[in-house]
Amino acid sequence: MNLSKTLLIGLNADDFRHPLDRQATNTLKQLPGLDIAVRSLLGSVAEQFFYLNNIASSVRVSEKQLPHLHTLLMEASRILDLEPPQLYVQQNPIPNAYTFAMQGKQPFMVIHTSLIEILTPEEIQGVIAHELGHLKCEHGVYLTLANIMVLAAQLLPNWGTAIAQSLQGQLLEWLRCAEFSCDRAALLATQNPKVVMSVLMKLAGGSPTLAPQLNLDAFIEQARDYEAISDTFLGEILKTAQTEQLTHPVPVLRAKEIDRWASSQEYHQLLETGKTQYNQKSDPKGGWRNW
Repeated sequence: MNLSKTLLIGLNADDFRHPLDRQATNTLKQLPGLDIAVRSLLGSVAEQFFYLNNIASSVRVSEKQLPHLHTLLMEASRILDLEPPQLYVQQNPIPNAYTFAMQGKQPFMVIHTSLIEILTPEEIQGVIAHELGHLKCEHGVYLTLANIMVLAAQLLPNWGTAIAQSLQGQLLEWLRCAEFSCDRAALLATQNPKVVMSVLMKLAGGSPTLAPQLNLDAFIEQARDYEAISDTFLGEILKTAQTEQLTHPVPVLRAKEIDRWASSQEYHQLLETGKTQYNQKSDPKGGWRNW
């Protein structure tokens, strides 16, 4: 176990939830019957379908199977004060990771082999922690709906057009906003902003050959250039048009957001609070003890 990280005992999702996530979630909650519709009409069937797909064609991580990944999962779950879900590794040439979780059901996450191949162990833990962020923030209902649509389009190509048309508007807006909160969860678990930003850089332009050659400082500078485009009215319109059909914010924007939050008083206060709470729980006589 990493002896330099701080456990965040008693961490609450609202302690790190991004304001855009909070706003977008409140907007979705105002749509009448959406939660019930997802759970009753899609939840049980879809979750069982994709769970069966994992059991049949993925590898379930455990102490006996890929134990180094199991250790990363357990450490990240402990830092974020969260019950660990099941973790699967799936052979897939598209670098990706995703989570399924319906209220009252066993959550599980999946990481594609192509993503693992371009990341360091610390970066893999950042990805795992990002997915744990969805569970911590209870994104399950809306996230499941989005994942069902995206994955069904891949597994059932004939439905692709109809599904792509369905994944619109408020759900896409919510999904992009939710990603900012989960990037923060990744930072809280790794406690190193460069690790999280490096993952985003490799998602943007990494490969097993190129990943070790990428320059994080140059990528951060690129993120600043992207942000500067908003200084013009036309630039802001083009950026909006570029992102409105995406399920995730563009990587450079996510990197800039995590760079900004890593320097914030809010982030450092969470770590200080975690140190204090762990100290009080594990060592009443004083003295900071990390694991």
